[in-house]
Amino acid sequence: MKAPMSPVTTPIGRFAQHTLPLGLLLALAACSKTPSTAVDTHSAASATVQTVNADVAKLPFMDQNQSLEDAQRGLVAKPTGQIKNAAGKVIWDFDAFNFLQGPAPSTVNPSLWKQAIQNNQVGLFKVVDGIYQLRGFDLANMTLIEGKTGWIVVDTLTSEETARYAIDFARKHLGNKPITGIVFTHSHIDHFGGVLGLVSAKEVKERNIPVVAPEGFMEEATSENVLVGPAMARRSIYMYGNTLPRSAEGLVDNGLGKAVAYGTVGILPPTVLVKGKAQTVSLDGLDFEFHNVPGSEAPAEFVFYLPQYKAFGAAELFGHTLHNLYTLRGAKVRDALKWSNYMNDAMQYAADAEVSFHQHNWPVWGKANIANFMEKQRDTYKFLHDQTVHQLNQGLTASEISEAVKLPKSLNEFMSTRGYYGTVSHNVKAVYQFYMGWYDANPANLNPLPPVEQAKRYVALAGGESNVLKAAQAAYDKGEYRWSAELLKHAVYANPDSKPARELQAQCFEQMGYMAESGPWRNVYLTGAKELRQGAPKDAIKRNQLLNMLEQTPVERFLEAMSAAVNAEKAEGEDLTINLSFSDTGENYVLHIKNSVLHHTLAPRSKEAAGTLVLTKPFFLQMMIGEAGAKDLLLSDQTKIEGSTLKVGKFFGMLDKAEGNFNIVTP
Repeated sequence: MKAPMSPVTTPIGRFAQHTLPLGLLLALAACSKTPSTAVDTHSAASATVQTVNADVAKLPFMDQNQSLEDAQRGLVAKPTGQIKNAAGKVIWDFDAFNFLQGPAPSTVNPSLWKQAIQNNQVGLFKVVDGIYQLRGFDLANMTLIEGKTGWIVVDTLTSEETARYAIDFARKHLGNKPITGIVFTHSHIDHFGGVLGLVSAKEVKERNIPVVAPEGFMEEATSENVLVGPAMARRSIYMYGNTLPRSAEGLVDNGLGKAVAYGTVGILPPTVLVKGKAQTVSLDGLDFEFHNVPGSEAPAEFVFYLPQYKAFGAAELFGHTLHNLYTLRGAKVRDALKWSNYMNDAMQYAADAEVSFHQHNWPVWGKANIANFMEKQRDTYKFLHDQTVHQLNQGLTASEISEAVKLPKSLNEFMSTRGYYGTVSHNVKAVYQFYMGWYDANPANLNPLPPVEQAKRYVALAGGESNVLKAAQAAYDKGEYRWSAELLKHAVYANPDSKPARELQAQCFEQMGYMAESGPWRNVYLTGAKELRQGAPKDAIKRNQLLNMLEQTPVERFLEAMSAAVNAEKAEGEDLTINLSFSDTGENYVLHIKNSVLHHTLAPRSKEAAGTLVLTKPFFLQMMIGEAGAKDLLLSDQTKIEGSTLKVGKFFGMLDKAEGNFNIVTP
């Protein structure tokens, strides 16, 4: 499913246009995308969907109001209007989800609708005396903790624009206190990307503001997804639904929060790293009892207890949804057993907490409520782990186990373990993958035909496309959308120009989206339907808003990504060395292609090199984000080619450009 490459006429032109994989966790590599303003075609909810959703509306927890009351508790002030960047582009719209009122419409699962309303309680909230949260200013929350002289900020949202607006909003209502500490709970970009909207690197240095993060934070934060950035960014458009209209037929929620703010991203290196299992750090007169939980929701993450406030900062170890053990944008699977064990530990060291606040969703108050909340979440992850392992040891495959595993009533009817973000279905498959990998041991699945070849043969076996469409329509009419979509997958892959096949599959996806309790599942289905009708994005992904963060990324990460960009056929038989020399840092990397493999070594200039590209690191980053082209490379006073220009051009001509706008629902 690879999109055709744009033709490039010269090797040096090819190099200058090359953009390395730089996608980031929460779809920020898709930051140039905005919700569609075109009039979209939508199907009405079918009778089957209406019946399924009516049954969901009858579930016991649907009549409970405690979560909504908790989400509204402590409201100080509520913002309205929009947040715009310097160019006038809307980064965040506080009123975009105002349609979330009243009973669920037929096109939204009532349980997801309920969660969407709860996540749409936007504003500045008092958690307890001395602790406040800004919720609904971005996908994640910003937490303000009052120290002796100012505010300690826990997590800084995704973008500078939303972070700046949030802190200004808080100061308007709480007073103009200075920031006296920054805490990054983990290495995902929606928790650190907005930091430069709060303080500058200069201010941090001059005022000696501590920036606290878990061990391994900087490496994980700057390198995550660099290698597979274009693929993750492209798939994240599906997962987060950022091209969907904000409506009852489009994006309603993401489970963790409303949406991702696509603005300017930055980062600050930590000045204090929390190492080992636990460590107490004093910040502006407050003791933070940090506990590292690496390899749970993030590779580098911690939670903390504040004895002065009897408050537990849970980061994303806990939340009001079943989280992802595998994220649909694509990522390494997470360890369910380790995650549940961390939760069990937290129940001990946070046993005296009277409030548990999280970096998504809303807090939990009261010791008994917190204990019940933590126990239910802990046991949900442990149950999914244990029952998946139990059944894989009986010989069941991932897809079979995902159909068979059902949470017990005590967990299934607890709202904070419902699958608004992760789901039982794909989390069970994640546990299977964690232990067993992709192969299910059936020899027929060891080396199957690729999707398009399979599709053509299945369609031929069915007697042609018309027969497939008849069978798919019959399944659709019966409400058998999964089977109909499976048939239509083959029809579309065999003939991607078939408008009837594409439209019927779009309708299947819509009906499944309307039933989905998970926000990401809904987004995936509805984005698939949209692209079947309108096609994949035409424009390449732009990364210029990531520059402030990429400046902190080691050059080695980009060179690793460059190695993964080698076109093996073009490099066949080549044995070529060049120097990549940075005039401003004094560093030199020897790049060598042989056996269709690119290696890099930090070393003095190689005398065997056919040529040397001399450049500054800022210019290098401009090339990496696609802002510097062939003309800039040849004419800039920041670059110089020594030796053979032709050989240097040939070297970089062996690297493919990944646009990140490949097809997904069509071949």
